[in-house]
Amino acid sequence: MKENKGQKTYLIKTYGCQMNEHDSEKISWILGNMGYRETEDMNEADFIIYNTCLVRENAELKVYGNLGALKQLKRQKPDLMIAVCGCMMQREDVRNVILSKHKHVDIIFGTHNIHKLPQLINNHLQTGETIVDIFEDGREIVEDINSNRKYEYKAFVNIMYGCNNFCTYCIVPYTRGREMSREPENIIKEIEDLAQNGCKEITLLGQNVNSYGKSLKTNYGFTDLLKDINKIEGIERIRFMTSHPKDLSDELIECYATLDKLCGHLHLPVQSGSNKVLKEMNRKYSREDYLEIINKLKKAVPNISITTDIIIGFPGESDDDFNQTLELVKEVKYDSAFTFLYSIREGTKAANMENQIDDKIKHDRFQKLTNTLNEIALELNQKLIGETLEVLVEEVSKNNPDVLTGRSRTSKLIHFKGEESLIGSIVNVKIDNVKTFTLEGKLV
Repeated sequence: MKENKGQKTYLIKTYGCQMNEHDSEKISWILGNMGYRETEDMNEADFIIYNTCLVRENAELKVYGNLGALKQLKRQKPDLMIAVCGCMMQREDVRNVILSKHKHVDIIFGTHNIHKLPQLINNHLQTGETIVDIFEDGREIVEDINSNRKYEYKAFVNIMYGCNNFCTYCIVPYTRGREMSREPENIIKEIEDLAQNGCKEITLLGQNVNSYGKSLKTNYGFTDLLKDINKIEGIERIRFMTSHPKDLSDELIECYATLDKLCGHLHLPVQSGSNKVLKEMNRKYSREDYLEIINKLKKAVPNISITTDIIIGFPGESDDDFNQTLELVKEVKYDSAFTFLYSIREGTKAANMENQIDDKIKHDRFQKLTNTLNEIALELNQKLIGETLEVLVEEVSKNNPDVLTGRSRTSKLIHFKGEESLIGSIVNVKIDNVKTFTLEGKLV
């Protein structure tokens, strides 16, 4: 296709979770409909959008740093348009920092009003002013926004928005609003359309997918949705994230045992192995509750892969609390985990708690936990040597053009030699070498 030299270009930089990644796909679709073309070259872009995250301090600091660096580019290109959106923008104090210290930003919008982007762009172009447009909470679910999907063969699908859990460390309920579930027929239609266009794997997204359906005026819940999606022709794999242990039902465990398209991988954040810390976090389950779920899962699906999130250094976490987390990790035997040093998020209950943990103690515990997790992950992977796994081929390796990468049904990342034409197909790979985070093998 011939490139239009006069066509406006855009670049989106995404921070944070899969929800943000999918929001960026929607923004990309909107801009494409407005005649914009995507570029990966910041110096070429006419419009730069930062889709931000507020969950971790590190992501927030990166945004401020990168915005500061854009100031010089804006001087060189006065017509460059800069927008900041996402979770950070839902906080008034953060917006005030942007407005006072980063006056080269032209448009600020939040998590609930992506559909208004064309109007916001036009308002800025007509007035030359900084446009700020924030919905404090989701008023409705807008269904007529499509997405420019990064891949044809796999896709994210939102099934719900927001969170009602109010964990004491987490800012998400304040930035994403209360839980709202999409109507099942709209979800099914979206997935059917994806399947007709060659999509093989879908990942259902929600802050707590197990709560799906509670805001609907029916008895239709998450397991009902999974069963209906399992019937869709063309879809070969179903994944979802994230689950909350307090809402994980026996019906969902049964789905793992009976639905042939539901992948044998569950991401189930535990956050801590200490009942004292879990209570302070307002997680609404105990260590014993969590382990009971794990035991039921492993009984129903012996080869299931389980991953998790763990926070280190939550206020008041003692050596004994941390050791309880270590023991739980050894008992569950996670395939992998996202581990985080607790960072204060202003506006959350935990930010005002006493007994904040010293950074050195946090880092020491973090290293101990990481070492334990890595030992377990390698041990589990070594058991897969000689096994043949079904792999959805995703892309060419960034390190070797002769090597392809993909994921097994249990979400293991696998490298193997193969032709680029295999991308998007499902193949069998026999594992002959393993590392802590990846497997290697040969096509069979």
